[in-house]
Amino acid sequence: MDKILVTGAAGFIGFHLCRRLLAAGRTVVGIDNLNPYYEVRLKEDRLRLLEEDRSFRFVRLDIADREALAGLFAREEPTMVAHLAAQAGVRYSLTNPHAYLDSNLSGFLNILEGCRRHRVSHLVYASSSSVYGGNTRLPFSVHHNVDHPVSLYAATKKANELMAHSYAALYGIPCTGLRFFTVYGPWGRPDMALFLFTRAILAGTPIDVYNEGRMERDFTYIDDIIEGVFRIMARPPAPDPSWRGDNPDPAGSFAPYRLYNIGNHQPVALLDFIAVLEENLGKKAKMRLLPMQPGDVPATCADVEDLAAAVGFSPATPIATGIARFVEWYKKYYLDRE
Repeated sequence: MDKILVTGAAGFIGFHLCRRLLAAGRTVVGIDNLNPYYEVRLKEDRLRLLEEDRSFRFVRLDIADREALAGLFAREEPTMVAHLAAQAGVRYSLTNPHAYLDSNLSGFLNILEGCRRHRVSHLVYASSSSVYGGNTRLPFSVHHNVDHPVSLYAATKKANELMAHSYAALYGIPCTGLRFFTVYGPWGRPDMALFLFTRAILAGTPIDVYNEGRMERDFTYIDDIIEGVFRIMARPPAPDPSWRGDNPDPAGSFAPYRLYNIGNHQPVALLDFIAVLEENLGKKAKMRLLPMQPGDVPATCADVEDLAAAVGFSPATPIATGIARFVEWYKKYYLDRE
């Protein structure tokens, strides 16, 4: 039976992926450093749920610790890796840039080395819609050039794609990068807009609305993200015989390497998103309209045709459904136990 290593297992997406893999009968080894970027208690509560399944084992480990990670690969010998650990957040990268180099670059290199030395059958790793940076042509396609990042976080994610390609080309490691678009849902990250807005609205404090609300986001519900990841994990990429060096397609390669977007492909105006949240909370938001933040972009939208063609699935959960489920979880987790 496959033994799957999931990095960032105590994180939002990592937690949900572990649950999906365990439900499918897989053996999962989860690692996380439980850093205090956001409340550690939330991470610990996610882990407690995962540890109810005897097929899950957790190891507290920082992927930037080269020796510790090498030792884990040697002991566990995973057959597949889902790499979701990273220092997240565009805005945090403006004030804490070195955290991104340690985790997203050094840590990713350590993951690649583990996959190389132990002949992992498939490395699936989290990239981000932020790599599209200065691109303005919508929807964003994996076939577009992405050489103009507008944040260090985005640059590290683009670097991950390049690093993965080099290992796919040099060592034949099947590598698939997944560009996630604004993920939300139960057990979400407290630094994300939906979480911040919910907490502030319930407390009666103003919410910060950037670009004076003139923003559109491809909000993607967590279950859709996980379904996409789960299906892709079962499809390691092969070299594309039609790939041409004189007209290179960024999404494919002569090596076993692929990129996919996972997004709802239905961008929603930020003010409409807030209105749905207000309806579910039964309370109006006090809005503080602010200019665009450095490193931000006005709109995102995912072209998911490649994903649909590869695995027969594309995200479709409407925000009315996803926000309602988040609010239900939030109230139960934070309010019902107070």
